[in-house]
Amino acid sequence: MPVPVMTGYASLKTLPEETIGDKITRKILVGEKEMVVFWKMKAGARAAMHQHPHEQIFWLLSGRMEFTLGGEKRTCLPGDLGVIPGNTPHEAYFPEDTEVIDVFAPPRADMFEGGDTYLGR
Repeated sequence: MPVPVMTGYASLKTLPEETIGDKITRKILVGEKEMVVFWKMKAGARAAMHQHPHEQIFWLLSGRMEFTLGGEKRTCLPGDLGVIPGNTPHEAYFPEDTEVIDVFAPPRADMFEGGDTYLGR
């Protein structure tokens, strides 16, 4: 499926929610040059080590995330932010229910084509 570029206004509560496995859901807002993903992870969710050419910025809203970026591991708490350069290996583990916002540039077509298999589908 091609990337569904959106324009104009949207509401988080009306964006479609995608369930990924039994521990992860996401809502995606896509523009022409970037996209925002609103994640909800249940305790025990994991995003295995992966990398992609897209720059990624994360903002931890609630919960806790054990994050490894380029070999450096850190515990991230609400309010923590991070910038992940393109093609940099990273992984995340969520020991408790957690909400995160990710911004990707450019938009990630693999999220619409099923190529984001590191989420353990």
